[in-house]
Amino acid sequence: MKHPTSHRLHAYWDQLRGERAAPERAEIEPGEIRHLLADSLILELDVPARSAMIRLAGTRVCALYGRELRGQPFAALWGDRDGDAWRLAETVALDTLGVVAGLRGVNRAEEEIDLELLLLPLRHRGRPHVRALGALSFAGAPHWLGLRPVLKAETTSLRILAPRSRGNRPSAGQGLDGARRPVTQEAPVQRGHLMVHTGGRA
Repeated sequence: MKHPTSHRLHAYWDQLRGERAAPERAEIEPGEIRHLLADSLILELDVPARSAMIRLAGTRVCALYGRELRGQPFAALWGDRDGDAWRLAETVALDTLGVVAGLRGVNRAEEEIDLELLLLPLRHRGRPHVRALGALSFAGAPHWLGLRPVLKAETTSLRILAPRSRGNRPSAGQGLDGARRPVTQEAPVQRGHLMVHTGGRA
């Protein structure tokens, strides 16, 4: 994870879940992450339908796309490249693992912005695989923000956050934020047009 928003949201989520794979949606207190809300997302996941919908999108995320994103498909962040959206959501839902993806957003003037997307699993009323907490953040504000919205994005990198071991102390190869640090070099896995590196820093 490169962006401070991703680090802070992951640390909050990690504290909430304790020894569980994921915390409950109802445990999230907006006041405790008020400085992160503008960049935050909450997704509703429907695994049988292979669908992910945006239930909540922060003000900076909506400003980036120039519209209200609540109620829209998660794939709307990519424009016409919706295959990446479900691949990320499916990993979070079925594997109960966090993911960090690099995105490159493009507006109608072909101006680009580098984005970092963090997605983390949530339980909802005891049910797994139905919610995800996330953040879509960027460094600085481009001069065109609010004038020319992002129309589409492409995924440029993907990292899966490996689960931490049980116990309060990080295990070998693991940082204080709970993310797995690689002890030995593992070969990346090809997923579509992406090379996926498990664990470590993104």
